[in-house]
Amino acid sequence: MKILQTNRFQKAVKKLHANQKAELDNAIKLLVQNPEIGELKKGDLAGIRVYKFNMQNQLTLLGYRYIDHEPCLLMLSVGSHENFYRDLKA
Repeated sequence: MKILQTNRFQKAVKKLHANQKAELDNAIKLLVQNPEIGELKKGDLAGIRVYKFNMQNQLTLLGYRYIDHEPCLLMLSVGSHENFYRDLKA
């Protein structure tokens, strides 16, 4: 399965520490095994899934889009809940 990244996702990952990146990698591995594990959003965010996991005892949200016909995960954004959905719409 291919994993693609948006620029927003890449910038957010650059700011993470090594141990945080390791926890993010584990979350992405879970998504590769079961891409429908994230909650499917409705309305403005239709087609986007959000997977919630803990990164250093803090709830972190990972927004992604699963493209079924060419098994592919498009990583959209990662971060805390604060302004996450607002930024995801932009």
